[in-house]
Amino acid sequence: MAQTASTFDYYRGNFGKDAMASVVVFLVALPLCMGISIASGVPPTAGLITGIVGGIVVGLLAGSPLQVSGPAAGLTVLVWQIVQQYGLPMMGVIVLLAGLMQLAAGLLKLGQWFRAVSPAVIHGMLAGIGVLIFTSQFHVMLDGNPIGKGVDNLLGIPGALSQAFSAGGTPLQAFGIGALTIAVIALWTSFAPKKLKVLPAPLVAIVIAVATAAFMHLKIKYIPDLLKNPDDINNIWSVIQYPTLENLKNIFDSGVLIAAASVAFIASAETLLCASAVDQMHQGPRTRYDKELVAQGAGNTLCGLLGVLPLTGVIVRSSANVDAGGQTRSSAILHGVWLLVFAAVLPFTLAYIPVASLAGLLVFTGYKLAYPKIVPKLLQFGKTEAAIYFSTIIVIVSTDLLKGVLFGLLLSLLKLLYVFSHLEIRWDEDFISNRLNLYLKGSATLIRLPLLAAELESVRPGAELHIHFEDLDYIDHACLDLLTNWEKQHEASGGSLVIEWEELSMRYHQRRTGAQKPTA
Repeated sequence: MAQTASTFDYYRGNFGKDAMASVVVFLVALPLCMGISIASGVPPTAGLITGIVGGIVVGLLAGSPLQVSGPAAGLTVLVWQIVQQYGLPMMGVIVLLAGLMQLAAGLLKLGQWFRAVSPAVIHGMLAGIGVLIFTSQFHVMLDGNPIGKGVDNLLGIPGALSQAFSAGGTPLQAFGIGALTIAVIALWTSFAPKKLKVLPAPLVAIVIAVATAAFMHLKIKYIPDLLKNPDDINNIWSVIQYPTLENLKNIFDSGVLIAAASVAFIASAETLLCASAVDQMHQGPRTRYDKELVAQGAGNTLCGLLGVLPLTGVIVRSSANVDAGGQTRSSAILHGVWLLVFAAVLPFTLAYIPVASLAGLLVFTGYKLAYPKIVPKLLQFGKTEAAIYFSTIIVIVSTDLLKGVLFGLLLSLLKLLYVFSHLEIRWDEDFISNRLNLYLKGSATLIRLPLLAAELESVRPGAELHIHFEDLDYIDHACLDLLTNWEKQHEASGGSLVIEWEELSMRYHQRRTGAQKPTA
């Protein structure tokens, strides 16, 4: 009872800070929810409903108190592919199934396993998504439609731009609004007065774009033009599509199961990567990953039942929450409440938003995701990490998201096999003193035991052998046993083995227990 009262006092004491932070997060989320919907090929209002679920439902259950969930750029490409292949009604079924998969994974305590994906693959996935968003939304920024796959959209940009400038008219006007949106975001982020930075750059850019389009009476596309019935703009709930019995019968179709598993995997990986990043931004409670996975599963299950976009933890909204002073899960919940109030009271304002301005926002978002700022950090862990990163991007852009991620995971697995099977052996011989130096580098495991045994057998009887293992990353029990037995045989022939057995054994035990090797 006392603990409950203490918890209540904690939330009440931080309510003021959380309320202020929630307004900032709401202002950040509002344009992004609609922009991500457009990029996903669904009605703009669907993203608002997902944002409401992410704020209120996931916020109440979250294992990461300061993470904010909602529709995410990381899933736009996959959702777009699902909508093109299966249609909007089946999208809800696939999201529902993905949510149930996440729920099961969380309840089975598999949350930590989703964090085991190589950072090179995760960042490559996000960068590849960034390229796809940039290339597809560039065409939307010209009041057009994406041409097709990533490569087609990329190669089609010069022609679309040339046609817009030569023909003029609506495409050029739309491009001007999109470019204005991007310019305002960039300038506001860099040069806005400190007191005004509480206003998110995307919101400021959209407001200026709306005012400019209205002042110039531009005849470009606006949000109602994307709806089957423009009057639905005043009732965002009209976008809800409950799963039908006919659609539910398709859940065991192999393509549907693969699509659902893809949504579940990518949403979970992105969420838990985001949660880990948020933990580094504050000193409060750490993320409980299994609980967060359950919360995400519950949120996506509900989104699937409503037939709207899937959700994940989103770094843009989460970092805005931390920067604005959010202290508890109340800020995430309240941001969902503000989205709900907006949807109920002010939906008519959406009719004034140019589609090109939201596309411009996503072009900027895609550029930020695609910019290879992570490469120097990856290079610190070897060129292979950077190679996996770029390979993942190339396959995603040239084929599709799932193939790219699977290819990246395959490369990571091959690298792991190489690391645990690669052993370099170098000799240095001093004939005068009858001394041999043997240098080991890499991993001495059962796989490379025949190589090590062959090298040891080539040592001439009576020689003094010194084994150096400063560059040895790992040695297993089989190789330790080989060295021990060989030492006895070599001593019987009049030779000797000089090796720091205690340190070598300690390295073996450190690896077994997961202890970290001390650094200088």
